[in-house]
Amino acid sequence: MPGPHPATAAIRYAVRSALAELSPDAVVLTAVSGGADSMALAAAVAFEADKMLLRAGAVVVDHGLQPDSADIATMVGEWAGLLGLAPVEVVRVQVDQGSDGLEAAAREARYTALEDSARRLGAAVVLLGHTLDDQAEQVLLGLARGSGARSLAGMRAHRGTFRRPLLGVTREQTRASCQAERMAWWDDPMNDDPAYLRVRARRALGDLERDLGPGIATALARSADQLREDADHLDALADSMYYTTGFRAPNTSNRREPVTVEVAALLEMPRAIRTRVWRRLLIAAGAPGGQVSARHTDECDRLLTDWHGQGPLHVPGDLRVQRSGGMVAIGPAAPDR
Repeated sequence: MPGPHPATAAIRYAVRSALAELSPDAVVLTAVSGGADSMALAAAVAFEADKMLLRAGAVVVDHGLQPDSADIATMVGEWAGLLGLAPVEVVRVQVDQGSDGLEAAAREARYTALEDSARRLGAAVVLLGHTLDDQAEQVLLGLARGSGARSLAGMRAHRGTFRRPLLGVTREQTRASCQAERMAWWDDPMNDDPAYLRVRARRALGDLERDLGPGIATALARSADQLREDADHLDALADSMYYTTGFRAPNTSNRREPVTVEVAALLEMPRAIRTRVWRRLLIAAGAPGGQVSARHTDECDRLLTDWHGQGPLHVPGDLRVQRSGGMVAIGPAAPDR
C-alpha cells in the first residue's frame, strides 16, 4: 500500500516531533484559519494525535473583519470536526485598531483568544500553522524596519504554550498536502490585499526569488535560526547585567517616581548589551514593550556617548529620559502647571 504524499509525510513528521514531549491523554489545540497551511497542519495533528494517544481539538478565531466572517468561521469549524478534531471552538473577537495598525490589533486579539481557549480546555500546547515562507517574510520585514538582531531572528518554534511545527515546511508543501489528501481550504482575500504590510513583504519575497534565483526564503529562514542563537545569548547577558546597574525602580504604589541609573554603570557594558539593558529600563519605567524600538534605545544611548547637555527624550508611554550629570532618570512627563 503506497505511503502518504511526500508533503503530507513531511508535515506529519514535523507535528510528531513537536508533540513528542507530551504525555498520553494531553490536550493539543490547533489554530485553524481555513487556509491551506492550517488545514494541512490540522489534518496532520488529527492523524498523529490518534497514534500518540493525545486529545486533539481546534480553535477557529473569527476576527469579524469581513461581512461573511461568521459563516466562514463556522464552515472552517465544520472542516476541523470532519478531520476528527474535538472539541472545536469558534471564537469571535473584537478587533479595535490601535496605534500599531489593524494587523497588530488582529494578531493580539487572536493570541488572546487562543490563550483563553487553551486555559479553559486545559491544553498543553497550541499549534500554529506558520511556515518557512512566513518566517522568511518576518525576517524581510525586520530588515525593512532596521530593528536589530531580535527582529531578524524571526518567530520561535516554541514559545510558552505555542508551537510552530511547520517552520521548516513551505507553503507549497502545505498546498500539495491538501491537494493530495483532497481537503478543502479557503483563501482569505485579505492575504492578497496590498494594504497590509505582510502582503507586500510576500510579494517582495516573490520578486527576490524571481530576480536572484530560488532559495531566498530558505536562506532567510536559516539566517533567522542563526541570529536567534546570537540574540538569545545577548539577551541572557543583558538580563544578568541589568540587575548590576544599580538602577532604582519606582515604588509600585507611586508610578510617578522615575527609574534612575548611573551613567558609569551603563558605560561599562558593551554596546550590544547596553542597548538591551536600555530596553529593560524603559519597560521598568512603564514603556509598553511592543512600542520600544531600536530607534528609542539608540537615542537613549546617545545620552551616554554623545552627551552635550541635550534636553529630555520622549519615549513610548509618555515617558521622558533625561541625563543630569552622572545620572539618567526615566519617568513620566512633568504635569502641566
